[in-house]
Amino acid sequence: SSGINAEYGAFNSVCNDANAKGSVLTVAKIAGIQAAKQTSSLIPLCHPVNLSNVDIIFDVRSDSRSIAAVCTASCTGKTGVEMEALVGASVATLTVYDMCKAVDRSAVIRETRLLL
Repeated sequence: SSGINAEYGAFNSVCNDANAKGSVLTVAKIAGIQAAKQTSSLIPLCHPVNLSNVDIIFDVRSDSRSIAAVCTASCTGKTGVEMEALVGASVATLTVYDMCKAVDRSAVIRETRLLL
């Protein structure tokens, strides 16, 4: 998972689909899924994994104006998919920031961590 905290205006534009660039969470989900599939191209010496599923859900919390991207990934092979999940969550959060930076350059990307 990876999270971001935003100011009131940017946070509300995300929640109300009022961002000038479009639906932030939809675009962030697509970006995160695409990134997870490209992990071996992004990280040197990370071997390609034949993913059978990748999904991203967002935990949106109004009280803290935070959005957490939670990426789940699976494959049928014997290898782990931790890096794919971390890359997916990270890129989803970076996409939220990118789409909101015109409204809020003070947004803070919080920790990225593996959920077990």
